[in-house]
Amino acid sequence: MSRKCLTLVIQRTRAMDNIPPCPQCQCMYAYSNGTLLNCPECFHEWSPEAASESQEADDSDQVLDSNGNPLQNGDSVIVIKNLPVKGAPKPVKAGTKVKNIRLVDGEHDIACKIDGFGAMGLKSEFVRKA
Repeated sequence: MSRKCLTLVIQRTRAMDNIPPCPQCQCMYAYSNGTLLNCPECFHEWSPEAASESQEADDSDQVLDSNGNPLQNGDSVIVIKNLPVKGAPKPVKAGTKVKNIRLVDGEHDIACKIDGFGAMGLKSEFVRKA
């Protein structure tokens, strides 16, 4: 490898250390095309300023209900639409009150027990604070 190629590789490696991972898929192979940052896996494009703002927003880690109210462990929520449950003959009906929720990480960010269904996970976008 020539000296010029080695210098370019070292400069590129140093520059990549400052590039944050993709905010959508957390891919570590994000790259810059000049003005925007790009992800080669999910093809998401974002600005470096938006990346720093999203990191600040992630620090808060608040889970919001469908109306934008923050949820906490132990809250009671109400289901706002019928939710089909795999393996159950009937859905969780709109208006069902769920007590003592627990917030967890993941796509379904509420862990709870619903009478007649047992333990399950809910998405916060389908509930409102009681």
